Amino acid sequence: IEFLHFTGRNAEQCELVEEYARAQGVFLDGTQPDAIYTDVLELDMGTVVPSMAGPARPQDRVELGQVRGSFETALVAQKDRALEAAAKKKTLTTYGANLGVADDAGKDMQDGAVVIAAITSCTNTSNASAMMAAGLLAKKAVEKGLTTKPWVKTSLAPGSRVATEYLNAAGLTPSLEALRFHTVGYGCTTCIGNSGPLPGVISKEIEDRGLVVSSVLSGNRNFEGRVHAEVRANYLASPPLVVAYALAGTVQTDLTKDPLGKDQSGNDVFLKDIWPSQREVSDAVSGAINSAMFTRVYDTIFAGDASWQKLEVAASEQFAWETDSTYVRNPPYFDGMSKTPAALKPIKG
Repeated sequence: IEFLHFTGRNAEQCELVEEYARAQGVFLDGTQPDAIYTDVLELDMGTVVPSMAGPARPQDRVELGQVRGSFETALVAQKDRALEAAAKKKTLTTYGANLGVADDAGKDMQDGAVVIAAITSCTNTSNASAMMAAGLLAKKAVEKGLTTKPWVKTSLAPGSRVATEYLNAAGLTPSLEALRFHTVGYGCTTCIGNSGPLPGVISKEIEDRGLVVSSVLSGNRNFEGRVHAEVRANYLASPPLVVAYALAGTVQTDLTKDPLGKDQSGNDVFLKDIWPSQREVSDAVSGAINSAMFTRVYDTIFAGDASWQKLEVAASEQFAWETDSTYVRNPPYFDGMSKTPAALKPIKG
């Protein structure tokens, strides 16, 4: 109920949800008897460690310190396929635009290079604590002088404009953008394969050298070929770990013990040096997010930007179907259906 109030739901809706929950017996107020379960699972919290999933299935959980090993195991099977593809290279290959990437951006790439680092997924970007952690980690990284590796294609695609609002309010957007995590849109992007082409020089390095490269994203599916056709290994991670791997530039870096880079004085910088504390994250969330943000954003959610507003459409409350359209057609399922249901007929004649 507190969450509903916090995210801008009106008082009537919040009251309705609470009344329904109480009527269903699912509102915990301390008066209920202890629940009886058929099985009780116990979890030793000391065994909980940072984890990712990959390199090819979302159910393949791997501890952070074992990501390099999991990739090296997969590399044995993938390398022959990559080299075979390089040997059969087509002469008419068309590469994506370089988009400001230097011609030699991929010269230092090796197997395991992270070529896509994407903070994405409507689900995971709705976690304010995770998004704030990513922004705080980016801020600390920038302060240390760390930069994203040149071959990494980065993106930030929240599922809601509210995420942009609170990252701006917390002053974290400039740090994310300094590491090239610019907002590219809202909704489905890299997590369903809409990352766009890799820069031409990066694609060429992958193809010419038969490299097995990786993506790290905060999505929830990582089957081979889903994220990008040229990326054979894909790891699912939290938003702050996505930023960390953009700094490392490869999944062959063990983030639990290998440095991400060096600071302005030439000292090694490790993940633990820039990982925000729980207090820092909590303070950022409580200090930057309020219910007015949700109300303001969702009051104008259908307004769109200038490009959207320039689209010419018929002024009508109903969609103007085009009979000659081959893309959006009026489904025939309701043809002949009246507002008043017909009388019931026997199933058997």
